[in-house]
Amino acid sequence: MTIARWVPGEGPRDKLLERGVAALSDAELLAVLLHTGYRDCNALELARKLLRQFAGLAGVLRAGQASLLACPGVGAAKYAQLQAALELARRQALHVLCTGGALTSPGETRRFLQYHLAAHNREVFTCLFLDSQHRVLRCEDLFFGTLDGAAVYPREVAVRALQYHAAAVIFAHNHPSGVAEPSSADRRITERLCAALGLLDIRVLDHIIIGRGEDYSFAEQGLL
Repeated sequence: MTIARWVPGEGPRDKLLERGVAALSDAELLAVLLHTGYRDCNALELARKLLRQFAGLAGVLRAGQASLLACPGVGAAKYAQLQAALELARRQALHVLCTGGALTSPGETRRFLQYHLAAHNREVFTCLFLDSQHRVLRCEDLFFGTLDGAAVYPREVAVRALQYHAAAVIFAHNHPSGVAEPSSADRRITERLCAALGLLDIRVLDHIIIGRGEDYSFAEQGLL
């Protein structure tokens, strides 16, 4: 049954229009995106099944194409809709960062990084390159790894920073395990990056680790 055929006032779409998007649960929001279910399973029931199977909304968005397409009621169109919604959120968050003047809000930065990194099932190392006023010049994913980690090369980071005439940088990477605590390797590479960029008079403002619904800031913990 499609959402359009629900009794007026009872479906998640009506609830969204009447009470606002914040009033919807994760299952209801997902149902609006899915739009339809399958035989004897409406969109909301399908959404609940997916949330249970993948341990929550982050798990659904992180799931690979093959895993989602193996679920009853999820075809290529629904998978594309979910990916498009995630990318729209990421681009909007990046737009806010890049057009909002000086980067003064840790909350906006972390919100973007959650959109940008949390859904990956492998480790991705991202750099935000900033000018002297802490305005975002460029966001770039520089290194990619397996489930366990990514090799990071300070020389390549320095080359990019000089290429973009950056005065400061913010590093970020995700932990596919979901736990945001830094490893000893995370601490070591942060020290090496700070040392390398310090020689070029480029400030490292933070290194943020993105987990599943949580994050860890080296700056806030006094590690920079």
